Amino acid sequence: MNQEVTSFIENLGKPWQVEVSNRLREMVHETIPEVEERIQYKKPHFLKNGHYAAVISPSKDAIAFMIMNTAELEVPKEFEGPPERKWLKIREGDLPDYGRLSQLLEKASSSL
Repeated sequence: MNQEVTSFIENLGKPWQVEVSNRLREMVHETIPEVEERIQYKKPHFLKNGHYAAVISPSKDAIAFMIMNTAELEVPKEFEGPPERKWLKIREGDLPDYGRLSQLLEKASSSL
């Protein structure tokens, strides 16, 4: 785990954003054990074999979890974005299905 990413998440403004971001981060590490993480473009990025796999992107009222390399996947309709990358906006009080996110991430990153 990268200390820059830890500090970034700890310094998010709202406790629910810290909690969601930490759960997403843990899920990424469980799904892609060899993942590398770093702060890039002022957000936590997760890489597999040097290729982007996922991004945690906080905003004022949401945490967007972006999965890269999704062009060949069937992605649930609540995700937004162009074919090659999709994101789910998680807002305070939402209960994301981390198991389903993990499955999507695993499929998307399998060819990286």
